[in-house]
Amino acid sequence: MAPTRDRRPGFSRRAQYSLFLTYILAIAGAVVGAVLLALSTFNPPAFAALRATVREVTTPVSSGISAVFGMVSGVPDAIGSYFHVRTENEALRAEVKRTRAALTQAQIIVRDNRRLRGLLKLRDGDAAPIVTARIVSSSASSTRRYGVLNAGSWQGVREGQPVRGPDGLLGRIVETGPNTARVLLLTDPDSIVPVRRIGDGMPALAAGRGDGMVDIRSVDTGDAKLRPGDRFVTSGTGGIYAPGVLVARVVRPGSDTAPAQPYARPDTFDFALVSAAFVPPPPPARPQPPKTKR
Repeated sequence: MAPTRDRRPGFSRRAQYSLFLTYILAIAGAVVGAVLLALSTFNPPAFAALRATVREVTTPVSSGISAVFGMVSGVPDAIGSYFHVRTENEALRAEVKRTRAALTQAQIIVRDNRRLRGLLKLRDGDAAPIVTARIVSSSASSTRRYGVLNAGSWQGVREGQPVRGPDGLLGRIVETGPNTARVLLLTDPDSIVPVRRIGDGMPALAAGRGDGMVDIRSVDTGDAKLRPGDRFVTSGTGGIYAPGVLVARVVRPGSDTAPAQPYARPDTFDFALVSAAFVPPPPPARPQPPKTKR
């Protein structure tokens, strides 16, 4: 006789209670999930501490996985370098011999420049670096763009500090934990950076689009023409980002607004530099007219 498909617990009290408890737990889990989803949507700061705790727990694992992945991915390059090292060394020795005179002249120029800089008492205007940290993860699938650094308040990282990579500006710190920090990336829709165009100094704003690009929007300029290849750097306005840091390059023409590709991409390198917030120098004091004696 074929078994019946009716799997009801029948008259077993224990089976009925177990089934009832299962339904209660499922409904309670759904309600708790809906409440947490609503809170995360309408009150994101309430989950800052929870996110920081999760980052503290997952960052060591992410760091270990990133290190192992880097070692494994570097094996083919190491093998190729081993087989071609003799040929490359010979080519480099020949190149050094050909360019020895140019190198000597360049060293002389560098020494002269250092001496002249000392005589003129020039100083670099870059913001003081705080720490160099590893980027252990970054969002790529959602409309929000965040990155996580394996350095936090114990290393001197604070909210509002700018973050840059070897190629240009990455974003700024928005949340910190003891050993982790959350970075609002340049491409996030909430990111707005004051910039200026290289060449004529036209002021503009670099606003994130959430798709890996930024929009360059002109400021107080009538019918501004934006052309492909226009490069923009930070202007120093606002007191967060130091001036002169590469931000983005325009990819399509536009009038007043044009899409641009950021120079720095967090998925192409591992480390980033956290700097102190830039504080512009105060305006020069106006000379007071001499008081006349009556």
